[in-house]
Amino acid sequence: MKIFHIILCCLLFACTPKKPQQKSKTDQPPKFVIHRGLNMSHWLSQTEIRGEERAAYVTEKDFKIVAGMGFDHVRIPIDEVQFWTEDGAPEQEAFKLLHNGIKWSLENGLRVIVDLHTLRSHHFNRADSRKLWEDKTAQEQFIGFWQQLSSELKAYSVDSVAYEIMNEAVAEDPEDWNNLMQWAIGELRKLEPDRIIVLGSNRWQIPSTFKDLRVPEVDRNIILSFHFYTPFCLTHYKAHWNPYYKYEGPVSYPGWSVDTTLYANMNPEVLTEVKKHNGYYDRDVLEKDILQAVTVAKQFNLPLYCGEFGCYPTTPIKSRQAWYRDMIAIFDKHDIAFAHWNYKNDFPVVNSDLSPISEIVDIMVPK
Repeated sequence: MKIFHIILCCLLFACTPKKPQQKSKTDQPPKFVIHRGLNMSHWLSQTEIRGEERAAYVTEKDFKIVAGMGFDHVRIPIDEVQFWTEDGAPEQEAFKLLHNGIKWSLENGLRVIVDLHTLRSHHFNRADSRKLWEDKTAQEQFIGFWQQLSSELKAYSVDSVAYEIMNEAVAEDPEDWNNLMQWAIGELRKLEPDRIIVLGSNRWQIPSTFKDLRVPEVDRNIILSFHFYTPFCLTHYKAHWNPYYKYEGPVSYPGWSVDTTLYANMNPEVLTEVKKHNGYYDRDVLEKDILQAVTVAKQFNLPLYCGEFGCYPTTPIKSRQAWYRDMIAIFDKHDIAFAHWNYKNDFPVVNSDLSPISEIVDIMVPK
């Protein structure tokens, strides 16, 4: 028996991949454990506010409220325009606020995902985002941003702070994202071998594109991430930035998001947009879509995370609640952690006085 154990140990050692820049120091499961979280958005990302107004928008009180509602982590989106000048010089005030946010999170028992959300060369919702995929200088600058972020953040425990390489890549060719992501992870692993990295698929991180994601096979310190706003006619009902926002009729869930019998009296322009996103949806339909991401996560034996999901507040509350109940049921069934989009901005879980919207929060964080 002893000889058998010796032979087995030798075989296992011989089969170990020799890639120290990617392999973590331990094959134990990551200690960065998350379940239910919120996005602290429109503070260091997707906003024009600066100075005292920016500093006052999110304060220590907000992190206490998040923890008090029962959430265990926050995702903090950050933008290049907030953290670096056009010449690439760091904006120290933004870095100070980020450190404050991490400090307040940890003091309140919250883990943190720092998400590089938008770049000058790439935005998830902008048609001119090809520069990042075509311009080597823009790619090198992107790598440099993560090298600087690592220098700023590496003192935080790998148990408490994780990095999300980039939010919602929108490359025409998924290999462009795969190549850039592999490059970025490779450079980060030289600096921080054990840091948890959150990685999403191309084309807005939707589950259907997970099949094209080239997951680093020897890196155990990765969390795979998808975003989910299906069905759009429901989750973005009357959201002003959507092409079908002019639709004023009813929406519902489960069932058809928009009753097709209403098509006859609909403005042709609005009808065209509604038809693109309308359909029949229930828990089974949502789960089938999400299973495309679940399958890939299981294939690589990696944790799965829904880094964004949510329903715009103009959606009727009963339909919102039904959708949230089904989403949370799917997450719980498949052991998927999540961060709701968002805390107190366009998809809020708190009222203007920062009190919880219990009709929604109580579904996400059962008492």
